[in-house]
Amino acid sequence: MRVEKVILSAVVGTGLLAGCATKSPPTRAQIHEQSGLTNLVLTKPWKAAAVSTTPIQDNWLATFDDERLDALVAEAISNNPDLRVTSTKVAQAAEYVRLARAALKPAVNLYGSGGAKMGGGDPLQIISLGVSWEPDLWGRLRYGRNAYQAAHASAQADFEFARQSLAATTAKSWFTAGETWLQLQIVQEMMTAAEELLTLAQKRLEVGPGNEQDVALARANLGSFQDSAKQVRLAHEQTLRALELLLGRYPAAELQARRDLPALPGPIPAGLPLEMLERRPDMLAADRRVAAAFNRVGEARAARLPRIVLNANVAAIQSDILQLKTDFENPTFGAGAKLLAPIYQGGALNTQVRIRTLEQKEALAEYVRLALRALGDVENALAAGKTLTERQEILQRTVADNQRALELTQTTYRLGQADLRAVQQQQLGLSIARQALLRVQSEQLAQRANLHLALGGSFENPYAQRADLKKEKGSSTPNHP
Repeated sequence: MRVEKVILSAVVGTGLLAGCATKSPPTRAQIHEQSGLTNLVLTKPWKAAAVSTTPIQDNWLATFDDERLDALVAEAISNNPDLRVTSTKVAQAAEYVRLARAALKPAVNLYGSGGAKMGGGDPLQIISLGVSWEPDLWGRLRYGRNAYQAAHASAQADFEFARQSLAATTAKSWFTAGETWLQLQIVQEMMTAAEELLTLAQKRLEVGPGNEQDVALARANLGSFQDSAKQVRLAHEQTLRALELLLGRYPAAELQARRDLPALPGPIPAGLPLEMLERRPDMLAADRRVAAAFNRVGEARAARLPRIVLNANVAAIQSDILQLKTDFENPTFGAGAKLLAPIYQGGALNTQVRIRTLEQKEALAEYVRLALRALGDVENALAAGKTLTERQEILQRTVADNQRALELTQTTYRLGQADLRAVQQQQLGLSIARQALLRVQSEQLAQRANLHLALGGSFENPYAQRADLKKEKGSSTPNHP
């Protein structure tokens, strides 16, 4: 018995010493090298527009200087159902990490047996306390734990990107609600002008200079603006309903939109492409998925190697129906080990390694796909912002010219030197120009939110957020004397 214990101790000790440490997953630089991203120029400024390469800043929501928008985003973060789903996934991933950590620790079980014997006499009474533990000789359990930890970090990054996306979507919906309200005001002004033209045409018909054709044209013009008003009102109500759904409210179109558009904030620093890839939460999530897949490969490879399970137990036995040996000591103690070495399983273990390897390649390819999409997001947002700025300048001049032309045409019509159709055409031109300018201004605000989201800047102040969190934790902790 003593010889067996020595052999067992030697085997376990040798295995523990020989147990390999887990390998670290590839770094972000190695991922870029393996995926071919190093062939792209990521350390030079963006191409679509000239912007500052100063590091990206957080707290972009405050740059719009809109307290109502701040409140709406906070409400969306608290109540949005889609975000709650993502939050639950983070909690699930955290529980899987705890489960994987538990596999590395010894398991303790208590077993008891007893009862009453029919017809008299006492049955066998047993109570046993057992401990079992699998030394992670080759890192299989640690690789599994590391994979779950990486998956948890990925879920956390996905949640943060979902928060940022929700903030950007809420802001864009808020801007669109203000735009559609202003569009409705423009159409209603045009309706009022069309009604005045109709009245004027009818009076001219009554006194003689006018004709029925002018009256019919004026009435048709008024009908066109009335139809446009119906369409714009519907678009405004639909925008409000979409915003209310983001906030977790009933979609009743009861939210009051802003009566103007906030001023477009000044230029923002955009950093460098490489900094964006290292900052955006969805890219961080993709990086962690690569790490999780790497650890799953290590776990699958280690599963092909022998496993040892150590166990020990102490038991107390009491019986009036069994004859125990004279040298039996109660309670009794025992210890041992089990060896499980896979010999042949039809190629399942090697197949599992190949599957995990392919999953790692898939995660790497997915990282590249997301990286290229992220680069495109920034370049497209910069290009759109530049073009919208140029269009705004053009449309502002166009509105001014159309306004002046309409005033001159109305004067000549009142003097009888122009017909009604000239006034209507000029009126329509001004309406189209004003609506186009308003649309561009709204798109500028939306593209600014898109740019912040693409660059990976947070809509909050992370430092203030951490301070508030610490303050909340401190206030919830009881004071001890």
